[in-house]
Amino acid sequence: MKRIQTIFFLAFLLGLLSMNDLVAQYGYGSPYGYGSRYGRQRNMVPQAGPTESKKDETPPTADEIVDDQMPSITEALGLDPFEQAVVRTSLVQSVQQRIELQILQLEPLQMKEEIEKIERRQNEELKAGLPEDKYNAFLELQENRFNTKKVKKKKKKKD
Repeated sequence: MKRIQTIFFLAFLLGLLSMNDLVAQYGYGSPYGYGSRYGRQRNMVPQAGPTESKKDETPPTADEIVDDQMPSITEALGLDPFEQAVVRTSLVQSVQQRIELQILQLEPLQMKEEIEKIERRQNEELKAGLPEDKYNAFLELQENRFNTKKVKKKKKKKD
């Protein structure tokens, strides 16, 4: 009798220890058989965090920003190589200073004053380095946010 009790006890203990494995194979405790109808959680979209590419993106530098704008400025104003160099160096310095201001995150009034100082310095440099007509054309271009698209005039219909 002692031997039969030992066998039952060992079988019971083995059953308790392997219960997790049996439940895992039989559908995670689901009463409907082998898992859900759709397989092992394949219908769920993985909860992904921000992608790596967004983390690796760096904001453009002052040189990159100015290099993007220089062809349109040169085309609109008809600048020679010396004038291009004057405009480019002045723009790179002012854009770099504006980027530094954004990093500092000053108060709005102080930020506005600093930006006005940068604009005044830039305009003085350009006025000294460019002829009067090209300087005025640059200011007009700057007011239009460097859009060099020509406005087409609409033709009037004749009656």
